[in-house]
Amino acid sequence: METTSSFDRLPDSAFIRESQLVQSPKRPDVPAPLPFSAPTLWRKVKAGTFPAPCKLSERVTAWRVCDVRAWIGAQSTGGAAQ
Repeated sequence: METTSSFDRLPDSAFIRESQLVQSPKRPDVPAPLPFSAPTLWRKVKAGTFPAPCKLSERVTAWRVCDVRAWIGAQSTGGAAQ
């Protein structure tokens, strides 16, 4: 699980892009930390059930690794699951 272990090695202060967070239909053999698609990720962001990303530049949007880890932790402990 190269992507997942790469995610695990990132510092909490790092940023992670959408392509590193979710499974891509173009790369089905590459695992991702989140078990859903990019459209589902954006639906969750819009609904407020997933952390909002940061706009790093005009064309670069990313999530703080610490926010993603906190969300994953909340799902595994039964908090705010959606």
